[in-house]
Amino acid sequence: MIIGVIGPTGVGKTKMSIELAKKYKAIIINADAMQVYKDLNIGTAKIKEEEKEGIDHFLFDIKEVEEDYTVYDYQKDVRYLLNKYKDKNIILVGGTGLYLKAALYNYEFKEEKNNSNYDNLTNEELYELAKKKDINMDIHINNRKRLIRFLNREISSNKGNEIIYPHILIGLTTSRDNLYRIINNRVDKMVKEGLIDEVKYFYDKGINSKSLNTGIGYKELYKYFSNEISLEEAIDLIKKNSRHYAKRQYTFFNNQLNPKWFNVDYDNFNKTINEVIDYIEGVKNDNSW
Repeated sequence: MIIGVIGPTGVGKTKMSIELAKKYKAIIINADAMQVYKDLNIGTAKIKEEEKEGIDHFLFDIKEVEEDYTVYDYQKDVRYLLNKYKDKNIILVGGTGLYLKAALYNYEFKEEKNNSNYDNLTNEELYELAKKKDINMDIHINNRKRLIRFLNREISSNKGNEIIYPHILIGLTTSRDNLYRIINNRVDKMVKEGLIDEVKYFYDKGINSKSLNTGIGYKELYKYFSNEISLEEAIDLIKKNSRHYAKRQYTFFNNQLNPKWFNVDYDNFNKTINEVIDYIEGVKNDNSW
């Protein structure tokens, strides 16, 4: 059985995944584009070792921050694991909807035969074209080579929403006001836990990779270290960009995936856990899934 746990940033996906993994003796596979990178811990809200409770976690900390890692790479890696552990229960958890789509659906990647070099376009124009192609595209505006490669790659789901790996998809949600409060508080907590030092380590090394130039919490602090904005402005920008990202996540989840949504009871999280388990048990007993 494959269970997906999705939802906007900060909603409680990690905690839910642990509880479901304990219930179903499952392994956990990451579905967050930033958590594949080593040493990006605080800014990505990556699960701590002591929080794993002995459960096997996969596709966390598999790449150096200087390395490129695409959804195409993820699809190959995650499907290898889905096939290797097909006799186990598996929890896919994360907020990168495209990763879930590429993992579980008939989502194919093809290179176009007639590539264009786009020599006549500026980086800004390339970036806008790439955004129109995929709003979730996260290539940095200055990475001209990758932008062109992305534009020349045909990303298609030729069989529409045909499911390759049957699964149960759980979505965690809360009210907008509460979510924004959670996000703002989480950013403040990250700062207290050492986010600034985490980012400065990479800045001092002169590392300017995709993960750092596009990752929320990292790109804003890079601007602070470059004296483009104040620390207060950087923190406010992290909060703002996190809120905007949550909106984009909802858009993708609702348009591209079909989760069963659960409103999280933060005063009694066990209540939400039990509601999710009751739903999963009901679906398991329905042979149609």
